[in-house]
Amino acid sequence: MARFDVYRLPGRSGMLVVDVQADLLSDLMSRVVVPLEAKSSARPERLPRLEPEFRVAGKDFVFKPTDIAVLPSNVLRDPVANIEADYRNEVVAALDFLFFGF
Repeated sequence: MARFDVYRLPGRSGMLVVDVQADLLSDLMSRVVVPLEAKSSARPERLPRLEPEFRVAGKDFVFKPTDIAVLPSNVLRDPVANIEADYRNEVVAALDFLFFGF
């Protein structure tokens, strides 16, 4: 389990979430995650810095930090991707904007 791993949630129509919790806290029994929404379902008017677009497994998604959640670690199994190399800066900027307003 690593920060920036993307997981498909079981029993939720295949919803994808991004693990955004620091790896230093990997011994905790929960992880902080942000859902990805299919771009085709996302509203067109949004703040790109808060809700950047990502391509994961050949599909376009919108990062939804306003829907941040905590899930038990055991729910997150078998990551489908890791977006750190491609989208680390966008994830960090979106979370900074959510929490600090800049």
